Amino acid sequence: MVISGTVLYAQPSGNSTDVLRDKLDIMLSSEPLSGASVGFCAISADGRELAGYNTGRNMIPASNMKLVTTAIAMHSLGSDFRFETKIGYSGTVGDDGVLDGNLYIIGGGDPTLASSDSIAFPLEEIFAEWKSFLDERGIRKIDGFVIGDGRYFQGMREEESWLWADIGTYYGTGVSGLQFYENVKDFKVSPGEKAGDSISIVQAYPSTPWMRYRYDCSTGKPGTGDELYMYTSDLSPVAEIRGTFAAGKAAKTIRCSNKFPEYTCAYYFTEYLSSKGLACSGGPADIGGLSGMEPEAELEIIGSTYSPELSRIVYETNHASNNLFAETLFRTIGREYSGDGSYDASSAACSSIIRELMPESPCGYPRIKDGSGLSRQNYVSPMFLCRFLEAMMDSPAFGDFVATLPHPGSGGTLSFVMKNSPESVKRRLCVKSGSMDGVRCYSGYVIPSEGTKEKTIIFSIMVNNCDAPSWKVQQLLDSLMASVASMN
Repeated sequence: MVISGTVLYAQPSGNSTDVLRDKLDIMLSSEPLSGASVGFCAISADGRELAGYNTGRNMIPASNMKLVTTAIAMHSLGSDFRFETKIGYSGTVGDDGVLDGNLYIIGGGDPTLASSDSIAFPLEEIFAEWKSFLDERGIRKIDGFVIGDGRYFQGMREEESWLWADIGTYYGTGVSGLQFYENVKDFKVSPGEKAGDSISIVQAYPSTPWMRYRYDCSTGKPGTGDELYMYTSDLSPVAEIRGTFAAGKAAKTIRCSNKFPEYTCAYYFTEYLSSKGLACSGGPADIGGLSGMEPEAELEIIGSTYSPELSRIVYETNHASNNLFAETLFRTIGREYSGDGSYDASSAACSSIIRELMPESPCGYPRIKDGSGLSRQNYVSPMFLCRFLEAMMDSPAFGDFVATLPHPGSGGTLSFVMKNSPESVKRRLCVKSGSMDGVRCYSGYVIPSEGTKEKTIIFSIMVNNCDAPSWKVQQLLDSLMASVASMN
C-alpha cells in the first residue's frame, strides 16, 4: 500500500513489511499516543521507501539533532581533527625572567579541558605542559595577569531560543572558546526532614570565590524528586538556585552552569603556577573583565596542547548525548567553514554542508537553530533524517561516523531501550535517541546480519506533543524498532 500525505504506506509487500505496517497501525491507534504528533520513515540504503507515516512533517528532533551535527563534523572536519589550546604572552621577558606583560590561555574550543569524562587528558598533565612552555622561555615571574581567552567563538554562549530554566543546568550551560570542567560547577545537596524545611547546599568543585550564590529553595514533599534549577548568566557573577528537593531523597551532587569558564581556567592555572614557585602579580582574569586586550595576532605564541581526536569526542557526544560537546562541534563547524563561530554562522555553515551532501532533497531541508537539539525551534522531518543518513553513507567519514553511534542496551541514553529484544538484534541497530518534555525520537541504521552495506535500513521515529508516561511510549517504540530490525 502506498498513499501519500499523512496516511500509512508500506512497500514492497512481504512478511516483514506487513509486520511493520501492523505495528505502525497498533502504535498509531494506541492510547499513549492519543493526541500526539507521530512521524515515521524507513528506507533502504539504495533509496527505496519501505514504510512511513507523516514522513515529511517537520517536528522537534530533540537530541536527534546530534545525528546531523556529529555527522557533519566527521564529514567536514575529519575524524582526526583536534581542538588546540595555545599559550602566549604580550609584553617582554627581561633577563631576570620577569614577564612584563600578560600571559594568555587562548582557547580553541576544546570541550574536554578539565572534563571529568574518561577521554579527557588529566588537568595536572596539561598544566605541567603549559608551565614547560614558560620554562623554555625562561619566564620565572609574571608582572601582569594570567588571562583566560575565550574569543574563539563569537556571540552568545547559548542559543537565544533556549529556555531560561535550561541555561542554568549542566545540559544548557553554553559554550566558550576556553572551556573548563564542561563549564559546570558541582553542589552537594541534601534535604531537610520534612516539606518546607531548608535544604543543605555545599559548593564543590571547581572553586569559584568570585561568585555570589543565593538559595531560594526548600525541602519538597516526599516523592517529588529533584526540582532544583539554577538561574544565572555571564552578565554578572551572581546565581540563584530555586525549587525543591524531596524529603527522604538521598543526598546527591548536582551540576549547574558555570558561566565564567575562562576565568575559572585562569584561576586554577594561576594557583598551579604559584604552587610551583612562579608568582603572578595581577592574578587571574578573563577578556570580559579587562579592556584593551591584545589581538591574538599580536601575541607571542609559545606552545600548544591538543584535545583527543574528534572521533572519540563524537563517540562520547552520541553515547552520553552530551550537549556541550555537540554545541562545541556545531560552533566549530561554523568557525572552520566561514571563520565565524557564532550561532547564525554555524547554522548557515551546517545548512551549506547539508546541501553539498544532498543537493536535491524531496523532503526539503531542516530548520537548524543549534547543534544539540535543546532548542524547540529546530524542525526536522523523519524523511529528511533518513535521506541525510543515506547521503552520509557515501561520505569518506561514514565508517568512522557509524562507529560512534550506540546500540540499544549499550549504556548512556540507550541503557534500557529494547531491553526485551535479543542481543543479536540490538547489536545491529546503530541509533541516536532524542527526548525532552513531550518529545521522544529514535533515528539511525539497521546493519544487516550478513550481506553488503546496500542491505542497510535507515529509519526515523519521531513523537511530539505527547503527554503520556514515557514508559508506555517506550514500549511502543521498542516494538517498532524491533520490527524495523527484522526487515533485513
